[in-house]
Amino acid sequence: MVRIRLTRLGKRHMPFYRIIVVDSKKKRDGAYIESLGYYNPLRNPAEIKVNVERAVEWILKGAQPSDTARDILSKAGVMKRVHEIKYGKRETTDETGA
Repeated sequence: MVRIRLTRLGKRHMPFYRIIVVDSKKKRDGAYIESLGYYNPLRNPAEIKVNVERAVEWILKGAQPSDTARDILSKAGVMKRVHEIKYGKRETTDETGA
């Protein structure tokens, strides 16, 4: 199974994470398929940079994000775009009054 998860970089007490696509059987910091962006929790507010198009493409192909990666991708707007692609944009009925 292909997963989207974080890999830790940075030195001790200064974590920095890459958001990567990896086979679920690989080690946390092992070889990965593709890097989608990064997450820096030490900045205030936390710095998130994600290639949204590639992340959406991987999720639509079946890659499963970990819980933490899902939260980060949601903040970057990836999960919203996936939902819109899968289920279409919801149209408002305010104009018709119904």
